[in-house]
Amino acid sequence: MKEIVQKIESSQQGFKEMLGEIDKTGGLTRERYSRFLNMQYHLTNGVQKHFFALAGHKVVGKKKGLREFLVRFANEEEHHYAVAQNDMKELGWVPQETPLDVKLWWLYFDSVILDKPFQRLGATCILENIAGTSGDVMNSLIGKSDFLNPRNLKFLTIHRHGPNLDHGNQILEAIKNADLTKDEYQDLLVGADIAITLYMRMSYFVAQGELLSPILKNKSSLAKAS
Repeated sequence: MKEIVQKIESSQQGFKEMLGEIDKTGGLTRERYSRFLNMQYHLTNGVQKHFFALAGHKVVGKKKGLREFLVRFANEEEHHYAVAQNDMKELGWVPQETPLDVKLWWLYFDSVILDKPFQRLGATCILENIAGTSGDVMNSLIGKSDFLNPRNLKFLTIHRHGPNLDHGNQILEAIKNADLTKDEYQDLLVGADIAITLYMRMSYFVAQGELLSPILKNKSSLAKAS
């Protein structure tokens, strides 16, 4: 489990640094918060389908404890999109178009869920842990945003994962007890890397309101170089 823990720790550091930059550059504005909720709405809407598919996979079926965890997890996660939607409603917002990187997330993991199920589990390890060391920065962001209150913060509150919904540790424990083969564990690591890339891109869009496209941003310098 050493490698997946290292990837989680790396993702936590990068995510915390990004939140720190948000804190320094205007904080959690209405525009940023609306992009965050819209991103999470589309990322979680239908998420239970992946976990029920994993639980029903013939390979996972041989790992009873993991299967039982996945069924519980699917049921707990199924309606989280509605929590994000309700937070938006409290602020007079409605879901907008699905961000590109969220579309890419769904396209990729839909394509591997049957042949490479443990990649999706690796991605889950990242999503459920990436904010684990960012509590202080989140508190700062929330405290400085005068439009936030308990009625429109429910999604963020739930996904900070208190002791009653500690999915981050739960998924790691379920995987640890599942006795993964070498190939299954390698797929877990691949899925974690993909999740880090895509989720950080999503977070960049939340922060900046634009896609992470360094080639386009450097177009003028490239033109000069040519």
